[in-house]
Amino acid sequence: MNSFSEDTEAYVQRWFDILPPNDPGRRLMAELADTIRAFEALRGTLVFEDEPSTFESALQATKETAP
Repeated sequence: MNSFSEDTEAYVQRWFDILPPNDPGRRLMAELADTIRAFEALRGTLVFEDEPSTFESALQATKETAP
């Protein structure tokens, strides 16, 4: 078990006084760790200028064109 899983189980036990209930709970915890790593991999790759400056700009940028 990796450090993230061990730490998360310790936090859950400390705060809620329960152990992870079952294998699906542990599997979801592993998926959360993967999601966190994926977001961390994106850190520093998106600059402010890459984002639309307004909601309207975002809508226009993602608008589908009619065939």
